[in-house]
Amino acid sequence: MEKKTRKLEEQLCFSLQTVSKQFNRMYTKALKPFKLTYPQYLVLLVLWEHSDQRITDLGEKLALDTGTLTPMLKRMENNGFIHRNRFAEDERTVIISLSEKAIQLEQEIYEKVEGCLTQLSVEGSDYFTLIKQINNLSVQIAQITHND
Repeated sequence: MEKKTRKLEEQLCFSLQTVSKQFNRMYTKALKPFKLTYPQYLVLLVLWEHSDQRITDLGEKLALDTGTLTPMLKRMENNGFIHRNRFAEDERTVIISLSEKAIQLEQEIYEKVEGCLTQLSVEGSDYFTLIKQINNLSVQIAQITHND
């Protein structure tokens, strides 16, 4: 029987892991002047779309648990990017909202990150096709792992 194996560079999982790490490095460099990390930037992206979000909603959108999210949000609050407030009707619920600093820096941060993306050779519709393919792959993997 013929042995079938794939080399490391032929593994989709390894390619995705490698590109993810490289994106992190690229974004880390772009966000350094703002003293933001890549995960903090993702929080800001969600809040720039809709401020005033519960921590649990942020966690769902970012696929992060509250144990990871809470310390990150505390650092963001200490650095002046967000406000954390308890919901009046239920003290257990914490609402995250953008600070004036985050609102004022939105365009500048976005332009810095966008500058990284323009250096890539992925153009227009190819960019969105690639996102769609990766998102579809993510959904398929979630369905497979959910059924186990």
